[in-house]
Amino acid sequence: MASDNDTGPEASGDFVQSLARGLAVIRAFDGDNAQLSLSDVARRTDISRGAAGRFLRTLETLGYVRSNGRMFSLTPHVLELGFSYLSALSLPELVQPHLEELSRRVDESVSTAILDGTDIVYVARVPTRRIMSARITIGTRFPAYATSMGRVLLAGLAVDERERRLQASGPIGLTDRTITDPARLRAVIDDVGAQGWAMVDSELELGLRSIAVPVHGRDGSVVAAVNVSTAVTRVPEERVIGEYLPQLQAAAREIDAELALV
Repeated sequence: MASDNDTGPEASGDFVQSLARGLAVIRAFDGDNAQLSLSDVARRTDISRGAAGRFLRTLETLGYVRSNGRMFSLTPHVLELGFSYLSALSLPELVQPHLEELSRRVDESVSTAILDGTDIVYVARVPTRRIMSARITIGTRFPAYATSMGRVLLAGLAVDERERRLQASGPIGLTDRTITDPARLRAVIDDVGAQGWAMVDSELELGLRSIAVPVHGRDGSVVAAVNVSTAVTRVPEERVIGEYLPQLQAAAREIDAELALV
């Protein structure tokens, strides 16, 4: 067990051992150990009961820990420790780790886009294989009306704003499957808003199938979309909906949770 004094090889130079121990006390709490006694904290951090008690009382005074007299637990105040980091992240930096994890799970290309005028703009992407004739990079733009992410983003707009952007789009047939009829396009986007996701087959490019869900900002508004793209001939629609969609929705919820803190 470590001594209460900051004497050890790590205490020299720029290393502040007391700060390290205080952070260790905070990390002692987790989902399986939301409440800990003083003895529990001392054991999990490998510091003495006396030192653990001083750290806990300090954290309690600062509002990061609460106690009922015997058991200790963290308070929501501890989330402030992560706010500065999260608020400094741009949307692409925040979503990228989630895209990478999602891509590993489904073994497909995944992307995030935002709405800019009548187009979507790619802001983050993890490609696994070439599935379009056009090379998609950060900054690539496509007409929102013909893409899964675009329809999710359009569905998140107020009705008047959505109508304005659809009229400005002047939909044209990019393939023989592209929906260009204004009434039908409105109906499809209404359905997307109701079900919370969009799937597009061969409307942007023949052979391309993609499914997308919205990403929400702190106020609940739709700020971006995330999609999984695959080849029509390789992955059937049933698998996209039954397997990819739940994974996509889970990733979006994780992103929403982080954006709620920004």
